[in-house]
Amino acid sequence: MSDTPLMLSSYPRAIVHLDGDAFFTSVEQAMVPALQGRPVVTGKERGIIACASYEAKALGIARGMPLFDAKRVCPELVILPSDYETYGIYSRRMFNIMRRFTPVVEEYSIDEAFADLTGLRRLYHTSYEDIARKMQGEIQRELGLTVSVGLAPTKSLAKLCSKFRKPAGFMPLEGNEIHRFLPQIALEKVWGFGPNTVNLLEKQGLRTAYDYVLRPEGWAGKLLGKVGREIWHELHGNAVYPLVTEPQAPKATIVKSKTFTPPSADRAFVYAQLVRNVEAAFARARHHRVRPRLVGVVLRRQDFRHDGLEATLSRPTAVTLEVLPLIRELFDRVYSEGVDYRATLVALGALDNDNGEQFDLFDDRVRIDTLQRAEAAVDAVNEQFGRYTVRSAASLPLAAKPGLTRDEQPARRTTELFAGETAKRHLGIPRMTVAV
Repeated sequence: MSDTPLMLSSYPRAIVHLDGDAFFTSVEQAMVPALQGRPVVTGKERGIIACASYEAKALGIARGMPLFDAKRVCPELVILPSDYETYGIYSRRMFNIMRRFTPVVEEYSIDEAFADLTGLRRLYHTSYEDIARKMQGEIQRELGLTVSVGLAPTKSLAKLCSKFRKPAGFMPLEGNEIHRFLPQIALEKVWGFGPNTVNLLEKQGLRTAYDYVLRPEGWAGKLLGKVGREIWHELHGNAVYPLVTEPQAPKATIVKSKTFTPPSADRAFVYAQLVRNVEAAFARARHHRVRPRLVGVVLRRQDFRHDGLEATLSRPTAVTLEVLPLIRELFDRVYSEGVDYRATLVALGALDNDNGEQFDLFDDRVRIDTLQRAEAAVDAVNEQFGRYTVRSAASLPLAAKPGLTRDEQPARRTTELFAGETAKRHLGIPRMTVAV
């Protein structure tokens, strides 16, 4: 390793990446103090682990493991149904705490965010490291959650730093220290390098992120194109990726899937699961004001094999009612009698911006306008009273699904409701267990 720095500045930009530690289970432990220090997992409703606490991870329990296997490893394991609504409330509160320090915050996922602190040293009369530490401390003090924080000149480096010392880690990286940090980072850890890219780079004799940045920029661009150049600059400490503070519409596809238990060979039930995914996917398309031209459906068998088809629409649309007849046709062609299915998936592709529709000469404008108004009315009702208050009749068989232990609902959806709440409409307040 060379002692020559890749850049001389400490923080030409000061970018923070904040990453929640085992976020779902940490929220559960924050709400119920009796769970702290115990091995906890979420995902009871799916039959596989969605998130494992660090106490569970220490026992070898990991995300994606079947609950049966996890329980065999740790009979005392606490298994909870996922409460995504409450996780979302904690997420919004976490991001709002970040915005007290800087208005430039990018919500990257439910438990990850970037923040730009550049220039704020003068405002707070302290270092970037101190500002980032205060942000981390406020989140832990107010929410009872630990987060890992990376501070660096670029988004890519900040993300590497936050992952470097989990959980509850803090890793500042000045620009003139990048050359000492990157030799510790394997290629597969770099944001933007997938398995195929890593295999390609390894065939070029590279093993670490530092090996990559030592190659010329032109070499990186010739081998990996525009993305290769961007990552090369980000790892050098030259910020290329801006923080995106506005909600972003999906650029490629919208995918909605649902795993259900037990697996079913009931035609009406499997179709009802598919329709529920269709309603969710098209609702998201309308929310982001995009219209798909491609629609695909996939049915996953109990043996994890897949059956699927896709179709191109004659005209892009985000109206569920327009597409359901086509969904039914695709389903009938894919479904096999007597086969146990465990999941359904819908994918919407070729997304157009909703900036005015183009109609063909023979399109039924009256019918199209009627369906759009009906869909708008459904959205308004569901917005006010909760998702699926109004839904397709094809999804009614879901109500007849036999109950299982793993179908247990989170507490905030059943008994622990605040005054005025219903099973579908909740206040933005998480349930809390308070010992007096």
